[in-house]
Amino acid sequence: MDKQSSPLTDSFDRHHNYLRSSLTERCNLRCSYCMPLDGVKLSPAEHLMNSDEIFSIAKTFVKFGVTKIRLTGGEPLVRKDFPRILELLSTLNTELSLTTNAVSIDRHFEQLKKAGVKTVNISLDTLNAERFHDITFRNYFDRVYQNILKLIEEGFIVKINAVLMRGVNEDEILDFIAFTKDQPVAFRFIEFMPLDADETWEKSKVMPQNEILDLISSKYELEPLSRGSSPAARWKFVDGPGEIGIIATVSEAFCDACDRIRLTADGKFRNCLFAIEEYDVRKLLRENVGDEKIIELFSHAVKQKWAGHQIGKSVFIRPSNSTPQTGG
Repeated sequence: MDKQSSPLTDSFDRHHNYLRSSLTERCNLRCSYCMPLDGVKLSPAEHLMNSDEIFSIAKTFVKFGVTKIRLTGGEPLVRKDFPRILELLSTLNTELSLTTNAVSIDRHFEQLKKAGVKTVNISLDTLNAERFHDITFRNYFDRVYQNILKLIEEGFIVKINAVLMRGVNEDEILDFIAFTKDQPVAFRFIEFMPLDADETWEKSKVMPQNEILDLISSKYELEPLSRGSSPAARWKFVDGPGEIGIIATVSEAFCDACDRIRLTADGKFRNCLFAIEEYDVRKLLRENVGDEKIIELFSHAVKQKWAGHQIGKSVFIRPSNSTPQTGG
């Protein structure tokens, strides 16, 4: 099947080959920009996909052109059946990767290697232990930092993601860069997005790409890298092994090259992180309607995808769900 006739190609000829599959809405951190201190309202347990359902839906996506699957959350490693999910998905002809806060990843190194996972994205918004607690309301900084070093030692491709918030951690940009420059890791700065559960997002809190790049370029010589369909604009250091990226969702949207689709932990298909409509795949799966009906749903949902998300414009409609519920 060619891309034009694929059910995963939208009305703007964007072919979607990258699935972000959320395994849980739960998390063992309480990052202020993501989840409130008392958590979010969780879906009933019976509404969450089990490991076989996750595998079944993923297998159908792969059949129609998905070549990459990233496991997300919440925090995917808090699922007790994570090893089983990983084992099932490793049988598919696709590239598996993981986004995690790295609190407990050291327990899973061998499972990840066995499943063929090579790339791990770590969420880390500060290199200061006290500030880590201020942001996450947990005292896990040393554990996370040591696990990042262990991942590097174990040979994983490590990418560190930091959400930059003006007045919170923008003063650490050069500290992040100093760490990255001499390590074989990619550090990506993410603009603060309107997906926080407390709904305190304001555009004034966003540190835009041009300001981030100007600050880094004032001290380091950078060389641009090809972006492809990556959400991050990328650069490498002229005199070091590290790499930096900026995911400028707010100031310089990259929707025209988007190739990502999303599956929530409760089995809802989302054609965009900022979509206001979800499509219930789990319901169809449990009704045993067959692959044809599920593919019809995929095709319809993908065709409804907007040209862009419109953040910062008067027509923007904020999604009702926060990051843990959309899969981040």
